[in-house]
Amino acid sequence: MNIAELRSHITGQRERIFRDLAEIVAFDSVHDEPDHEADAAGAAEWTKQALIDAGLDVTAHLTADGSTALIGRKAPAEGMPTVLLYSHHDVVPAGDHANWTTPPFELTERDGRWYGRGAADCKGNLVMHLAALRAVEQAGGTGLGLTVLIEGSEERGGEGLDQLLKDQPELFRADAIMIADSGNAAVGVPTLTTSLRGGGQVVVTVATLRTPLHSGQFGGAAPDAVAALVRVLDSLRDEHGRTVIDGVDTTATWQGEPYDPETFRKDAGILDGVAIMGTDDDAPADMVWARPAITTTGFTSTPVSEAVNAVPATAQAKLNVRVPAGLDADDVMDKLVAHLRAHTPWGAHVDVEVQEKNQPFSTDTSGPALGLLRRCLAEAYDADEAVTVGSGGSIPLTLALQEAFPEAEIALYGVEEPQSTIHSPDESVDPAEIIHIATAEAAFLLSYGK
Repeated sequence: MNIAELRSHITGQRERIFRDLAEIVAFDSVHDEPDHEADAAGAAEWTKQALIDAGLDVTAHLTADGSTALIGRKAPAEGMPTVLLYSHHDVVPAGDHANWTTPPFELTERDGRWYGRGAADCKGNLVMHLAALRAVEQAGGTGLGLTVLIEGSEERGGEGLDQLLKDQPELFRADAIMIADSGNAAVGVPTLTTSLRGGGQVVVTVATLRTPLHSGQFGGAAPDAVAALVRVLDSLRDEHGRTVIDGVDTTATWQGEPYDPETFRKDAGILDGVAIMGTDDDAPADMVWARPAITTTGFTSTPVSEAVNAVPATAQAKLNVRVPAGLDADDVMDKLVAHLRAHTPWGAHVDVEVQEKNQPFSTDTSGPALGLLRRCLAEAYDADEAVTVGSGGSIPLTLALQEAFPEAEIALYGVEEPQSTIHSPDESVDPAEIIHIATAEAAFLLSYGK
């Protein structure tokens, strides 16, 4: 079966794909969240049955963090390699349902896209795998060994799967590891992701006074903890908004596919008149894929609704840190801690807590498996070639697999793209992306090892 026939077959599955996605999206499968246990278990059970229906021998693994990982297996024919396909059945919380145009757990088609929590990240990739496997079976099957791994706690760190990998590495062993938890640079642009930023979380607490003080009596001379923390945070960016960490190179440039500034502005939803960070010499791809980034994701002092005329005694911020491939996360975090301490003004007391960290990841695209996948992606989209991008996000499992199986080729791709707005209200997927990515994956499975 050639690419055109595969695409036609998978296009013919469109109603089945929608039905599958609607069924799995219906589960509010947030891991380790009170009152979500039944939905998490339901998503795992649905996934188990779907893998059984795909003709795989399936085992369920209750992992160390309480999540359920499903592993479907098919033994290889003599002399044939093994491919591992990955996705996850958990999701991030939907938040306030009032912020969604349609209910987040009812898959809804609107203006050619399918809306629902997990529609792209990552249940859309799960049903993509299923569609590809049906196409492979229709084409007569393949002698490849096949492992389909669907975990249940990726959005909460995936520690359970990491521990399972340490305890039973034979469950994961493969020649090519295909991680469908990424996506295209834009709708219709076949894309491989070649790097992921690592990073971590840092909490900074500044204290200046034993207790808040009346601002009329003490304001002006008494050190304001909020002002001190704002000074600290401001030291992490230069006048152009570029990240600054003392002793860390924050000037690297991206060597792959560019990220057009106007496209980035649209994808990010930047308001009219607001500048993209950096100068004209700093490309968006440099800033989001090749350089460290620090985002203040939380800030605590006195809420505006509770404000009184008092000088704040303490203030606290949570920082999300992203570390690109080529830098060491341990080194960057150590230098960030030193930077925060060095830039705390007025002798204010500062406490810096590194809550978690993980290393960045990069993959070599020159191997035969990734070369084949790039060709299959291009052909599935009728494109001249597949492009390569980085990702500002992180998938810790990629690094763990790379360390466990250094000879395996690891590919990152999937059905997500900027319009999907994953982790936000009105998350969506373009069904054409599912069809095209499934076509490429099926073509890869039918050709690899031959």
